[in-house]
Amino acid sequence: MTGEEAATERKLRVKTVKPKKKGVRFSIGSLVFILFCSFLLVISTFLQLDITHLILPSKLFSGEPLNFKDFLFTYKFIPQIPAVMFVVGLLGRRLGITSIILYILTGLFIMPVFALGGGWRYIFEYGFGYILAYIPAAFLLGTILKKNGYTYKNTAKAVFLSVILIHLIGLSYMMGLAVLKHTAWSFVGSWLVSQSGLKIVYDFIFSYIAVLIAKYARIVLWLYL
Repeated sequence: MTGEEAATERKLRVKTVKPKKKGVRFSIGSLVFILFCSFLLVISTFLQLDITHLILPSKLFSGEPLNFKDFLFTYKFIPQIPAVMFVVGLLGRRLGITSIILYILTGLFIMPVFALGGGWRYIFEYGFGYILAYIPAAFLLGTILKKNGYTYKNTAKAVFLSVILIHLIGLSYMMGLAVLKHTAWSFVGSWLVSQSGLKIVYDFIFSYIAVLIAKYARIVLWLYL
């Protein structure tokens, strides 16, 4: 084979490129923040905020004497849903969901990090549906924020839909268990009011604030993710 023929053959030779394997890869920084956010979810489970605001008392038109305390109402708020929203807003959809799954698996198989304990039997607790709902809600929130950005309007839309999704799944799960356990509907009604009554309003307000905080925290932390 002459030198000219060899050169021609090299030009015609097709270079085969091996496809890169796709997979989930985490840097050391990402793993640190995933663990930190999972720990944050644990803390938020046992954190209680006493929120006091003005109300119109039921005895307002009864003629009974009233004092200033009668116009005040204190709501005991557990900020775990806002914590979930913060985690997704900070880490994004993929890492945020990973952090949430780690929290759930820890509660089911490692240690009691849920509000009423832990262990695999926790799936029979009425409130477990809310915990499971964190995963699809995180996917929804992360997808909307990634697609349309962290504008005030889009953040409000993403947070609202995600909070509603959590409560819909949580309520459906609870009602399903109530039917299986033949639970009295008086208990179901009181549970609905306590878990998805006024709490939805607080969940939305604090979740919106949490995602906005996460928006600016990302500016500081993006180098490590």
